Amino acid sequence: MLLRRKKVFIESERMTLRLPQHSDYRSWAALRHASQEHLAPWEPAWSADHLTRKAFTNRVYWAQRSVISGTALPLFLTLRQTGDVLGAVTLDNIRRGPSQAGTLGYWIGAKYARQGYMREGIEALTHYAFTVLDLSRLEAACLPENRASRGVLERSGFKYEGVAQSYLQIAGRWRNHVLYANLRGDRRGKTGVR
Repeated sequence: MLLRRKKVFIESERMTLRLPQHSDYRSWAALRHASQEHLAPWEPAWSADHLTRKAFTNRVYWAQRSVISGTALPLFLTLRQTGDVLGAVTLDNIRRGPSQAGTLGYWIGAKYARQGYMREGIEALTHYAFTVLDLSRLEAACLPENRASRGVLERSGFKYEGVAQSYLQIAGRWRNHVLYANLRGDRRGKTGVR
C-alpha cells in the first residue's frame, strides 16, 4: 500500500507525530546540538554537515519521497501544546509481499529523555503500522548496553530475538546489536520488564 498523501499525522496523548518540515530546521538543529553528548554513544558518527540547513533540507525531501514511495515513514515527535520537536521515530525499510515488515529507529532530545515521550511515540507508530499500513512485523535494534533503549522497546511490546554481529557502525566502530520485534497479534507473552 503506497501512501499517496505527503501529510501524515498520528496523534498520541501528548504529541503529534508528523513529517519534518523546512520550518523545523532551527529547533531540530538546536535540539540535536544540545543533545549531541547524549546521542553520540548510540548513533552512527555525524557527518561534518550533519547540522547544516542543506543537510536538513535533504532530510525533508527524503522524508517526502519515502512516504510517497511507501518505503519509510520518518516522523518528528512534536509536543501538541507547543509544537516543540522532541525527537524522531522512523519506520524504515518497509517491505511488502509475504514479509509485511518494517524497521524502527528513534532518538529523543536529552531534555525530553525519561519522560515517557519515546514510549508514547513508539506505541502510536506501532498502532498505525499494524492498523493503517497493515504491517505484520516491526523490528528494532539497539546496543546491548543501552538499557534505556532496551527498556522502552520492551515496555512498548517488543520482544528480544537475538544478537546481530557487527550490525552498525556506532561512534566509528562496528558494533553488535540486540534485536527486537513486535508482531501484530503477538502471542509470545510478556517480558516482565517494568
